[in-house]
Amino acid sequence: MFEKLKHPSAKELAMFCAQIIEERKAEDVIVIKVGDVSLVADYFVICTGTSHPHLKALAEWIRRKAREQYNVRPIAIDGSEGSDWVVIDFSTVMVHIFSVEARERYKLEQLWGDAEKIEKLIAKKVKKQ
Repeated sequence: MFEKLKHPSAKELAMFCAQIIEERKAEDVIVIKVGDVSLVADYFVICTGTSHPHLKALAEWIRRKAREQYNVRPIAIDGSEGSDWVVIDFSTVMVHIFSVEARERYKLEQLWGDAEKIEKLIAKKVKKQ
């Protein structure tokens, strides 16, 4: 009667989040596999939003679509109204949504420079659909 939703692997969830935020016009979306160099999470998804309302909308879109697709809810969403950085914590996947200024200031990709970047796979996956 009810369709059982498949629980995604960390990589599947990270790629799903990256794909759906690209569809909502997030910029410079990348996925970084941090699990080999950190205990914080297995993957980071990093992107840039174009305005404070865009950051908020991207965070809400990810929360809603992850629940619909996989019945997964974030442990926490951090970033107050008007914040330049919103973090969505799914435990194994952390999605970082930055304003242009905050992304340049914090340079999260450089901080995790030893981690494998998976940005090329996203563009290929999106183009196939």
